[in-house]
Amino acid sequence: MTDRDRSDRDDRSDGDSEGGAHAPDPAALAAGAALFNEGHPLAARDVWETAGQSLDGTDAERLLRGLAATAAATYRAADGADGDADEAAEYAKTAVASLEGVSDSHGVRLAPVREWVDRLATAPENAAEGQKPRIDVDGEPPRFDGLSLDAAGVAAPALARAGEPGDAATLAAAAEFAAAERGTGRSRFAELLFAYLRTPETRPQVAARLGDHVAIEERKRRDVDDLF
Repeated sequence: MTDRDRSDRDDRSDGDSEGGAHAPDPAALAAGAALFNEGHPLAARDVWETAGQSLDGTDAERLLRGLAATAAATYRAADGADGDADEAAEYAKTAVASLEGVSDSHGVRLAPVREWVDRLATAPENAAEGQKPRIDVDGEPPRFDGLSLDAAGVAAPALARAGEPGDAATLAAAAEFAAAERGTGRSRFAELLFAYLRTPETRPQVAARLGDHVAIEERKRRDVDDLF
């Protein structure tokens, strides 16, 4: 599936059983899954928790809460995490309880996720990194290479908030400018956002370039505003 195909899917109105207002944001769902699949569970947790805040009490909120707890448990169970097996087990139990109540998975393949958190809830110290499932959405495991522009704009700031190079607010502004460029034939901000996600070895340099471009664009917009 191409970036454009994914963007079209992300932009269309949701027709799920609970209605569009009670469905998870497709961009956030895909961004969190890509972050989890690419080995950034803390950033995935951030995305899913934030996306669920406006869906309190709905099936979609239970799904996102369960996925966020899954990401937290995965992080706590990993070697070198700032936590321990007991914390991993507690987060996993939260995930188990949340996902049990989900009747509409909104395209997420939950069976391997449930198996994973069941294992973490009982024996997190025996859960090897290689056993971690992929998060599949609509039959595919989202990765950075296949994200829509909207999802990339969610994932990049979350990475920075989780400790990767760059300023989260600047990356969020870059995502807004990238969205504004859509359909204009320009792709400077979009290209840099995708480069930030896809090339971790150059993240500091790409984040710096994005910061420069954001500062220039903001200055241009202020100059235009001052004319009126």
